[in-house]
Amino acid sequence: MGPKLILMRHGQSVWNKKNLFTGWVDIPLSEQGVQESIHGGKKIAHLPIDVAFTSSLIRAQMTLALALLHHASGKVPTFLHTDQRHAIHSEKTLASMLPVTIAWELNERMYGTLQGLNKQETAEQFGDEQVHRWRRSFDEAPPGGESLQMTAQRTVPYFHSAILPHLKAGRHVFVAAHGNSLRSIVMEIESLSPDEVVSLEIATGEPLIYSYEHGQWTKIPL
Repeated sequence: MGPKLILMRHGQSVWNKKNLFTGWVDIPLSEQGVQESIHGGKKIAHLPIDVAFTSSLIRAQMTLALALLHHASGKVPTFLHTDQRHAIHSEKTLASMLPVTIAWELNERMYGTLQGLNKQETAEQFGDEQVHRWRRSFDEAPPGGESLQMTAQRTVPYFHSAILPHLKAGRHVFVAAHGNSLRSIVMEIESLSPDEVVSLEIATGEPLIYSYEHGQWTKIPL
């Protein structure tokens, strides 16, 4: 079995709990989201992880840190910065760290003028069908925001340029991100059509695991 890619959607955020459109608004996890992240992390605690990636949004970064609290390696996630004042000057300490790359390309869909609005109230205003298309369709964007197709235009190239090379080099990778950024990556991995991805749901705090070998992906059940 080849190197593994672990994908995890962030735990419930405070705005998930309030049923608000979040998008790029930087909202932390709710108490339930904290527990989901820890619980999901325990499911992957035995799996090797060499490098990690997350978005620029705090809910994904919190999820990554919490998910790794009980990891068998005991390594401490360190969020990488280009400023040398963040540098670690001990080889021994470096060996105990897990490098985490922060990438805005892994951010959630940007929901435009819907951000901060209540989902149910928005459905009452625009109709259930319209809001469903904004949320679930492949190529229809909310006003001023991104469609899933537009989201994929940033996530998939980043996946190929920054994440896949680690797997090709035999490293195990953990990605903590968002429902729609991960949907676009899963769409790429599983070769889903635009119609098929509409019904794809990724649960909060639940790891998805894939093995990569000889250019082929295999989904691994937990």
